[in-house]
Amino acid sequence: MRPTGIFFLFLLVCLVLGALLTYPVYQTGWIEAHPHKVMTRLAQLFILLGIWPLLRAMHLNHARDLGYGVTWPGLRRALMLGWLAGVALLSVPALAVIALGIRVPAPVAPDFWGVLIEEAVLALFSGLLIALAEETFFRGALFSAVRRGGTLSSALFWSALLYAVIHFLKPHVLSPGQTFDATASWQMFLGVFTSFVQWRHMDSLFALCLAGLLLGLGRERTGHIGGCIGMHAGWVFVIKLTRHLTDGNPDSAYAFLVGSYDGTIGWLASAWMA
Repeated sequence: MRPTGIFFLFLLVCLVLGALLTYPVYQTGWIEAHPHKVMTRLAQLFILLGIWPLLRAMHLNHARDLGYGVTWPGLRRALMLGWLAGVALLSVPALAVIALGIRVPAPVAPDFWGVLIEEAVLALFSGLLIALAEETFFRGALFSAVRRGGTLSSALFWSALLYAVIHFLKPHVLSPGQTFDATASWQMFLGVFTSFVQWRHMDSLFALCLAGLLLGLGRERTGHIGGCIGMHAGWVFVIKLTRHLTDGNPDSAYAFLVGSYDGTIGWLASAWMA
């Protein structure tokens, strides 16, 4: 658990620094984004600035430690196959939620095909960027750190748990009409620790844990994260396109099968992932 605690503490410190600077930065008037987005972006900036010194201090600064101990052709092939597998895997529950009426087709816009192609390209590249960053961190550095000093089960468990929890550690959105000041900034920060323990997030949290376990098994079996990056990017691709092409239907009798996190994953996706 020690490496997991270090990584979690690092992320927490970055978030605290982001919270400290959010109000002063927002006061400059240079940024017009919502305060919770400013806090998130500042925290991400500190993560980018601090991740390499952290990895060096933990002796995780070699390609193999980060999950890249494979030739470029091998990595590229694993990434492409992983992407196809990820799209195929998550397409099953995505199509199921449509068949069950949990999500319904969105109204067709006049420029449907042009917008669809644009969204598909954005989903492809954003998925790759998200997967590259998260897999390098969780199935790369964190998995290696825990695996180096412990068992496979501990590496799988802790990397999957932190991966799932971190998705819900986000600043709260201000209430409508609430004035943003230093006090509100810290209220947003404290709200970070209440999101992931809410019951309405448990289904999505469980699904993400199972996804993390599957990705961790892929890392262990292959010895690198090429397939993990591809599969993760494929999942993001399916989720983004599903959200673009369909709308949630809260009146569905089966609405409980998907979570509120992204309207796609939930108990149904958990069962399929398991």
